Amino acid sequence: MPNPLPNDEQRTLILTGASRGIGHATVKRFSSAGWRVITCSRHAFPENCPWAAGPEDHIQVDLSDPDDTMRAVREMRGRLKEGRLHALVNNAGISPKGANGARLDTLSTPMAAWRQVFEVNLFSTVWLAQGLRAALAAAHGAIVNVTSIAGGRVHPFAGSAYATSKAALAALTREMAADFGPLGVRVNAIAPGEIDTAILSPGTEKIVEAIPLRRLGLPEEVAKAIYYLCTEQSSYVTGAELHINGGQHV
Repeated sequence: MPNPLPNDEQRTLILTGASRGIGHATVKRFSSAGWRVITCSRHAFPENCPWAAGPEDHIQVDLSDPDDTMRAVREMRGRLKEGRLHALVNNAGISPKGANGARLDTLSTPMAAWRQVFEVNLFSTVWLAQGLRAALAAAHGAIVNVTSIAGGRVHPFAGSAYATSKAALAALTREMAADFGPLGVRVNAIAPGEIDTAILSPGTEKIVEAIPLRRLGLPEEVAKAIYYLCTEQSSYVTGAELHINGGQHV
């Protein structure tokens, strides 16, 4: 389906989990291409983020609270020019730890943590997509969900609630692709492996020894893949999950 937008129209991205790591790199990648980026995170706009219009286009939201998520959706719709949204990237995710950073498995994760993880990592994706459906359809936009290599295998550091939420998000991506496709909206996922960010766990270097490329991925490399899935370069790609892990999954 052709994109009805003129080539010179500034495009808009809404990005959750924008304050660090992959989110931070994604803002820089899209901003450098001339996109307007509306960022969302639990925190106020960080002063060290160098992109233009940052504080004015930042929405503070607690995605673990459905009511606050819907409040943020209403604010997002009010900020969109002519009701058009060209891309929604669901990057926010949480992975609670036990004492001294211990991995929380199925035997040790409390009920409240399971519910919080699934609300942030999975359910908020549904609420955002439903609330922004008309704006995405008007722009024939794209949705990218950030899953994880932990969604397909037991990971030594990622907790059970996090891993199962990411596996569910991969399935949700397929469902959304089927539902949003007739609206002209593509829905895909990226599944990062070991990416060099501030949240790496001690011992990651042992995992790197077994990765075919023998190195960590860079946030900028993930951001490039997200950008690809939000532009015409991937105009016939939907329902896919792109693995960005240096061959770790093979």
